[in-house]
Amino acid sequence: MRAIIQRVLNASVTIDGKKEDSIGKGLLVLLGITDNDSVEDVCYLAQKIANMRIFSDQDDKMNLSVLDTDGEIMVVSQFTLFAQTRKGNRPSFIAAARPEMAIPLYENFLSELETFLNKRIARGVFGADMKVALVNDGPVTIFMDSKNKE
Repeated sequence: MRAIIQRVLNASVTIDGKKEDSIGKGLLVLLGITDNDSVEDVCYLAQKIANMRIFSDQDDKMNLSVLDTDGEIMVVSQFTLFAQTRKGNRPSFIAAARPEMAIPLYENFLSELETFLNKRIARGVFGADMKVALVNDGPVTIFMDSKNKE
């Protein structure tokens, strides 16, 4: 499971010209799921993201988490995070999980984050053609892979 985590001042998802969901200050998480992901990957990433200290404290040091700041989180499914670009110029997405496997893990991830934050997690619509708008704060953008715990 891969995630791009962006600290944002605000973010929104629009589908067919209609705003689907939005957040204020917090995190926008683009989430990619592959065939060998499991509930363990969900739990690992959700816990790391909820507790990641990337918000500034009173001394302007990144010491606070989204939990500490009572921030919001938006999660958008992003199968292109598993693009394979080794051959040719057209990426292959064969490593991305099929919807029948990915949707339950995506929903489980949302549920885990809601448990950690004790509030609703904003979201996109799995598989939809979405327009994602954001104001990246910092900018702060972090990549995580549940199989590569660096």
